[in-house]
Amino acid sequence: MNEEKNTKKKSMFSKPLTQSIIGIVVVFLVLGGFLYWQSGSGTLLIENSQISAPVINLSASTAGTLNALYVSEGDKISANTPVALVGTGIVTSKQSGIVINVSNNIGTFYSQGVTIISMIHPEDMRVIGAIDETKGLEKIKLGQQAAFTVDAFGNKTYVGIVESISQTSNDTGVVFSISDKRPTKKFDVKVRFNVADYPELKNGMSAKITVYTQ
Repeated sequence: MNEEKNTKKKSMFSKPLTQSIIGIVVVFLVLGGFLYWQSGSGTLLIENSQISAPVINLSASTAGTLNALYVSEGDKISANTPVALVGTGIVTSKQSGIVINVSNNIGTFYSQGVTIISMIHPEDMRVIGAIDETKGLEKIKLGQQAAFTVDAFGNKTYVGIVESISQTSNDTGVVFSISDKRPTKKFDVKVRFNVADYPELKNGMSAKITVYTQ
């Protein structure tokens, strides 16, 4: 009787369909375990992030009246392009870039050094995220692979590498508190990416960064 039961059991597990199902289950278990390991110990998510580039402010070297503007917001200009006429002096761009702000006040007097045109150099765009010092900051190293998404383009994933980690926190002021709990500081993590590959990305877009720490 026992032999008959064992024979039936062996027969059941020898069927191709049953073996396939068992194989699929095993694969899913292994894959699930790998993904869990990756998400738990191999990556860090930095949600508070955005695409940003240093702003280049252009101003007149001498005070005078703004007599003319030669560019508009959104214009792409090359180095040494005339952008404005203040008094009798022409204000020029020192490098190529995209105009992001224009003080469109013809006839207004501008003091020396007051910004008239603001621009950015697209190649300087980076994804910058702020991470709490207690949320895995010590695991992030220069050169680590990173991926990021931007709110404007849904689930599309972009790639880059960790270029820098700030040596000082965003909040450098001294905070006095009667509480024994000290405030948690945030540090900036900057990710470089190939701007030419992603022309749709714009300065100021909200983003989320995933750093691959292993």
